[in-house]
Amino acid sequence: MLDTKFQRGFTPEKLALSKEPRIRKDDSGYFVMSLSENNKVYFDDYYRFMEMVYSRSQAERALLDQKIAATPLDSVETVAYYRARGVIVDLLIQTVRRFYTDGANLGVIMTPWCFGTVMLEKVEVYRDRLGKGEVQDANVPEFPYYVIRYIDEIYKTTLLELFDFPEKAFQMRWQYSELLKKYSRILSNITTSLNSVLGMVRNYGS
Repeated sequence: MLDTKFQRGFTPEKLALSKEPRIRKDDSGYFVMSLSENNKVYFDDYYRFMEMVYSRSQAERALLDQKIAATPLDSVETVAYYRARGVIVDLLIQTVRRFYTDGANLGVIMTPWCFGTVMLEKVEVYRDRLGKGEVQDANVPEFPYYVIRYIDEIYKTTLLELFDFPEKAFQMRWQYSELLKKYSRILSNITTSLNSVLGMVRNYGS
């Protein structure tokens, strides 16, 4: 569990009762073939990784709070650096909680490196929204220019540190969101074709 209150979405009991054909079991436990990589991912391994990342992120959040409190506010760039790191850490904590507790979508079950590239995309999208003023963030009460500049500079290394990944982990992106967009386009094309066929049938009948 996370914080002794956030429970696994796919609990052992739920997996044991599941009739979902994508959920399989071997001598090492329950697993799925991940959506974007088509690799075997064991549920226990996935949840252990998420718990580890969450614990590190929580410790980093507490340390950042201490550093911000101890830094004079007129040290603008230093405070901005800590706040930029806080933006990344908070987004990671929120994402881990959401993925960890999701018991309906097998697409969240993925390898550590895939989750890392998903987080890269999420930080980039969130940074753009911050820059456009579309979202309010408690980490950016003032000095938004400096905070956003530091996000650009440090987000990859910050995530690598929190995940304890080697640098090469981010050399290939699994493009999780792009994969979902591709499936969405395919479904849209199928819907368009079906509507076209139905229109022809209606015209024929009239």
